[in-house]
Amino acid sequence: MIYNAQILEVDAAETRRYAGLRKAKDFGEKNIADACAEALILSEVRGAWELYDYKNCTVWSEPPFTIAGNSIIKHLDGCEKVICMAATVGFEIEREINRKFERGEYLASVLLDAAATAAVEQAADLMEKNFAARFSKEGYKMRWRYSPGYGDWELTAQEKLFKISGAEQIGMSLTSAMMLEPRKSV
Repeated sequence: MIYNAQILEVDAAETRRYAGLRKAKDFGEKNIADACAEALILSEVRGAWELYDYKNCTVWSEPPFTIAGNSIIKHLDGCEKVICMAATVGFEIEREINRKFERGEYLASVLLDAAATAAVEQAADLMEKNFAARFSKEGYKMRWRYSPGYGDWELTAQEKLFKISGAEQIGMSLTSAMMLEPRKSV
C-alpha cells in the first residue's frame, strides 16, 4: 500500500543532532533553520507498506522468508503481524546536497544532508503513528521500527524486505551493497 502524507516542518533539533552539532554552542541557528526550510521544499515524501502474518521467525509474505538474528527475533518475540515499510524523501534533495558540495558550499551541503535525514526519519515516524492508530482499533500494539543492520540483523535482509515492502512502487532501488536509493530512505 502507498502512504501519502507530508511532513509539515523539518525538526531543527534533529537536524542539529544529525549534523553532529548537538553540543555546539554559538552555532548559527539561521543556518539550521534555512537547511530545514530548504529540505521541506525539496522533499518528495513517499511511503509504502504491507502487513504480513508472522510466526516462528517467518514473515508469511510471498515468498515467505525466515528472519535471522538474535536481536530482531527478540524484538519480534510475541508478535503475530509485522509491517514491512519503506519511506523516502526522494532524489531532488539528494541532487541539491551534491550540487552544494560541488560548488564548495560545504556547510550548506552538510546541513541540508542532516535536514534530509531528519525529514525521512520524521516521515517514517509519521507512518508508524498512523499504523499505531489504525491497528490499535484491532487490538494490536506497535513495537518500534527495526531495520536490517540494527544489532546482529544482517544488512543482507534488506533485499527481502525491499521486495515485500513495496519500495519499488515509490521509486526506491537497492544497490548490490544493500544500500537504499535515494540515500535518504528508510
